[in-house]
Amino acid sequence: MTTIKKWTKLTSRYISKSPWATLRVDACELPNGKITNDYYILEYPNWANAVAITESNEIILIKQYRHGADIISLEIPGGVIDGDEDPKDGIKRELLEETGYLFEDIELISTIYPNPATSNNITYGFLAKGGKKTQEQALDEHEDIEVSLHSIEDVKQLLLDNKFPQALHTTALMYAFLKMGVLK
Repeated sequence: MTTIKKWTKLTSRYISKSPWATLRVDACELPNGKITNDYYILEYPNWANAVAITESNEIILIKQYRHGADIISLEIPGGVIDGDEDPKDGIKRELLEETGYLFEDIELISTIYPNPATSNNITYGFLAKGGKKTQEQALDEHEDIEVSLHSIEDVKQLLLDNKFPQALHTTALMYAFLKMGVLK
């Protein structure tokens, strides 16, 4: 049994609020009685991503520009869950919008906090199988996404070669490969 105790939040004040990220500062009492007056928390919406496998057993990867890191990033599809949208519905929507592929076989494989020290959101990782191309991409105004198909072996090698800069995508790939029994 753990002896670690939660902090007591004394006050909270918002510094900035937006749909994509909100910054607040909390004053908290720690279990040892000390007070911290400036603990900063980023509030983000929850996210979902998926290792998406087509009906021909190829993994869908995407490339897009990521301004925060100023890189062209190799990734798995995913995005923000809208409001109180169910995460499974959110990833199904994101897969269709970003790739044009429709998936009916979608399984939750991971629930991860991206950075629980300073942010409050969750990333849901899914394994989506049997995808069928049913439409063209329906991208948001800030998205420019290139879609490509890869064998499972090629994606394993890309992972081993450290070609996925997004930690949450690497995590989902690892969970999916473990679930599928393809890691050796």
